[in-house]
Amino acid sequence: IFNTMWSEHCSYKSSRAVLKELLPTEAPNVVLGPGEDAGIVRFAPAEDGDWHCLVIAHESHNHPSQVLPVEGAATGIGGIVRDVYCMGADVVGVLDPLRFGDPSGPRGQQAVAIARGVVEGIAQYGNALGVPNLGGDIVFDEGFDENCLVNVVAVGIVRESKILRSRVPPEAARIPYRIVLVGKPTDDSGFGGAAFASEDLASEEEANRGAVQVPDPFLKRVLTEANRKVLELAERRGAAVGFKDLGAGGISCVTSEMAHAGGFGVTIDLDKVNVAAGAYPPAVVSCSETQERYALAVPADLVDDVLRIYNEDFELPHIYHGAGAVEIGTVTKEPVYRIESGGEIVCETAVDVITTGISYDRGAAPRRRSFEEPETKGGRSLRDDLLAVLSSPNTASKNYVFKRYDSEVQGRAVLRPGEADAGVIAPLPGSRVGLAFSVDGNPFYGIIDPYQGGALAVCEAARNVAAVGAAPSTITDCLNYGNPEVEEVFWEFREGVRGIGDACRGIGLLSHEGHPLPVVSGNVSFYNQGESGRAIPPSPIIACVGVVDDYSVCRSIAWKEEGNAVYYLGEPLDELGGSEYYRTIYRTLGANVPQADFIRERNQMRAVIEMHALGWVRACHDTGQGGLATALAEMTIRGAGGGRLGLKVDLDELAGTGLAPEKMLFSETGGFVLELAQESEREVLALCARNRVQLYRLGLLDGRGALDIRIGNERLASWKTGELENAFLYGCRGIFGIEKGI
Repeated sequence: IFNTMWSEHCSYKSSRAVLKELLPTEAPNVVLGPGEDAGIVRFAPAEDGDWHCLVIAHESHNHPSQVLPVEGAATGIGGIVRDVYCMGADVVGVLDPLRFGDPSGPRGQQAVAIARGVVEGIAQYGNALGVPNLGGDIVFDEGFDENCLVNVVAVGIVRESKILRSRVPPEAARIPYRIVLVGKPTDDSGFGGAAFASEDLASEEEANRGAVQVPDPFLKRVLTEANRKVLELAERRGAAVGFKDLGAGGISCVTSEMAHAGGFGVTIDLDKVNVAAGAYPPAVVSCSETQERYALAVPADLVDDVLRIYNEDFELPHIYHGAGAVEIGTVTKEPVYRIESGGEIVCETAVDVITTGISYDRGAAPRRRSFEEPETKGGRSLRDDLLAVLSSPNTASKNYVFKRYDSEVQGRAVLRPGEADAGVIAPLPGSRVGLAFSVDGNPFYGIIDPYQGGALAVCEAARNVAAVGAAPSTITDCLNYGNPEVEEVFWEFREGVRGIGDACRGIGLLSHEGHPLPVVSGNVSFYNQGESGRAIPPSPIIACVGVVDDYSVCRSIAWKEEGNAVYYLGEPLDELGGSEYYRTIYRTLGANVPQADFIRERNQMRAVIEMHALGWVRACHDTGQGGLATALAEMTIRGAGGGRLGLKVDLDELAGTGLAPEKMLFSETGGFVLELAQESEREVLALCARNRVQLYRLGLLDGRGALDIRIGNERLASWKTGELENAFLYGCRGIFGIEKGI
């Protein structure tokens, strides 16, 4: 039990102090921040005076997915949706930022197999569960050859008055409470999973495979409906209940944490636990991570009715052999954690000793590594360079992946994955309020500068929800790093967290001036390195949620109408360090990583959100990954009219920056490309001046079906839409298969 509960995965013993010191977690919209299974923020008032709230959780399932990609990814989705269900919410979507090895490198065959397996696992579980996929991103690099990253986000909605807590309720001080275990029969699957996630991934041998859980999405669907009926019963009876899913650490973790969070103790009788065929020692029964299980703390006089709903009304034992609901423990006022097995006490200790864990004060030393800008060669072909960037695996279409996932189930989709910089849903029937979701994190920025890696992940994620007209409301983080015992790695971690915190305070909560963008949930994943001992690139990954009052103003990236004007809102700088252009064309990272300017980012986002609200925006795309040229190409590829719409881009206004054309076009300094209705031009210029942001006119959409870039009378390059489309569409064909359609 202590090996599990004091593991890095469960105790956050290396990271807790850093997170508390550097991350802002409070804001006027926050209902529950870090510490629960999921964070909760308000997003819309209800007519009866209540609030509609967003529930969000963010986790990793990295090591299991490297060892068993399908099962590891599927159980990652299973675990994260349970975290949201346990807050009393209806799950309305999942997102999946993924990082894989180099498909063209020495271990390319394995990287491709893992990528395909992970996508299949996410699709199998999410689609069967009936939860739509709202977005994600994929990065390929040799730094992930030995240790892929499978981060998962789940989001749900709940009324504030219906929120559940993952703790024994205070009422247990007055009336007797019992612990009920629900779901699959406990077996040895996932035993040692928390410890497995807290160690270097030394190999992918058979010994590690038992630490990966086995998913069952169909049983999960039944459990979801049964849980709802139990909670309705508790509400009718006026009974307070505690509700928590069984994840890392199994029974021992969930019951001790629920007891400690409520200020109580608990006695667990392992002989009452429903187990699969065979006899398991107490350590396995108490700590295994068998999937599809929940624990409830309910009043003693409610237990029989709770068991009846699960076992008789929903017939769990007949749906899955050995599944069911059983009473396994008693809540005690004495804060002692006690486990009994075979009539003997096999564990007895103060509950807070287990759950509080230990804390390490890790050393941090800046790594000594220098980076240089490449010698850019004159006479390069801009035409060939853009096609190369578009066809690189990190830029190319992920259409196969988007289509493998179900984004239509539940009928809430407004903008689907791949259509815009953020996925958008209409969460409330009869309401025009929309929620926008984005996940981002560029590991190449973090290699050059870990601080900027964290800060820019927040900027990019927030920028993406602003690109559809939504105001950033909250973020979550998944912090993926190597071994924290290595001082350089812990320095990278601390710098990344510092960057995230500074970005949240610098950008702020646009709906509440003077307050930070709050971090309400997250996860730390250390020991991401393989048998070579090489750590993954520093990879802080951010999920951002935005709120828009009227989802009808949200726009995709596709060009809409001939004659509309196209603008670049931003300031191109010599910031190509870590860019797709440098990595693809020069096979190097460079040095001049983008420098996060929080005031500029905030002003740009505010301007773009205002333009959407006023109905001026027809299309919008941020200029992060790949820069201005890539954004223009992607908007042209997806343009209305089957490739008919085109654009003559004149860089005359940008030429005053003094940058070479390739740096103007491929710099990854944050900004936006906007298609605006022509009649709004005067008002747009005034709005940008008021928000102190730079706006450059690039040209007018035409019907030529081509992208043409020039400075004055000098044509730099021209592409037919079909050429751009072929490069973009088939860049990942060797990884995920040949795609048809955009």
